Amino acid sequence: MAKVEQEVKSAGKKVTGIEIVGLVLVAAALLGLFFGSSALAGVFDAMVKKAYIIFRVFIFDGTVGIAIIVSVIIGRILERLGFTDALMRIFVPIMRYFGLNSAVTIPSVYNVLGDINAAGRIAGPILLKAGATKDEQKIAVATMVQSQQSFSTFMLGILAMSIVGIKVFPVIVLVIFGPLIIVPILLRFTLYRDTKAVALDHLPKFTPETPALATLFGAAREGAELLFLLIIPAGAAVYAIIGGLEYLGIWQPINATLTGLLTAVSIHPDTGILSIMVSPTLAMGTLVETVKSTPVAPALVLGSFVLASSGFPLSVIFGQIPAVWAEVTDLSEREAMTAAVLGAVMRLATAAIIALLLAPLFI
Repeated sequence: MAKVEQEVKSAGKKVTGIEIVGLVLVAAALLGLFFGSSALAGVFDAMVKKAYIIFRVFIFDGTVGIAIIVSVIIGRILERLGFTDALMRIFVPIMRYFGLNSAVTIPSVYNVLGDINAAGRIAGPILLKAGATKDEQKIAVATMVQSQQSFSTFMLGILAMSIVGIKVFPVIVLVIFGPLIIVPILLRFTLYRDTKAVALDHLPKFTPETPALATLFGAAREGAELLFLLIIPAGAAVYAIIGGLEYLGIWQPINATLTGLLTAVSIHPDTGILSIMVSPTLAMGTLVETVKSTPVAPALVLGSFVLASSGFPLSVIFGQIPAVWAEVTDLSEREAMTAAVLGAVMRLATAAIIALLLAPLFI
């Protein structure tokens, strides 16, 4: 009994770091309630009002929410009709002519219709089976980040560009399909040189055999889950935080800095910030509503679309990709994350180059 009491007393003396944080928060909350309860209420009200914007844009006002669901349906139907397999037949064999394992481009091609986690889980084992080196696996990650992770991003981006008069076809060729070839070649001759030309003896089949009606209704369910379980909650959470920071006067200088940086590289600042921090699909949905009601320079729309057609937001770059690829390939989480960050930086640079230098070709 004495021993148990001694263990309890000994354990009771230990205070963890998170408990210290909790105690500080408790003290701050009590002080806030005592000295500034109206300020706490104001912060909460500002958070609610800011978060409501997400619900208004995607559910109550406009058609962006249903557009997301429809775009997912279109993507899954295209996949069921062999679109992904057709892209594989076109792009995968090209790699070996540049001294690369043909499997390198599989995750990025698979991700064209949008599913960055599935791209890693499916393509990772294929890369290992094909004998891809670690450098080639890193190239695969960096290239995959060049494609949008949601087909709804693609469709909404096309809609926004069409509204402001941008020539969509050359943009899609350069922005979506160009990097599938350019990025692996560029990295193969610069940073990741441990490569070898390998042709795949057997290209896996990526077209599901799901019945037509099951594909249709399953895609509708997937689109609804994307909208209600990912995009809206993520957007509401970040907007709520921003609303609270705005009330406290903290967000304004941060927003001004980000706005200045994105505007300098000709990326629509509001949607650029959403792409990087929250969701590219949310960014493109917001962009569609913006260009419908407010004049926006086409170059800014173009830059925003290029940035959104990527592996952003940061939570994917620093969280999902390292976790998935470390599990299914030879890469460590750090190596996978480094390759993903490299790909994200390349995508940001691509957006700036296209919006600043090449925009006149598409407008």
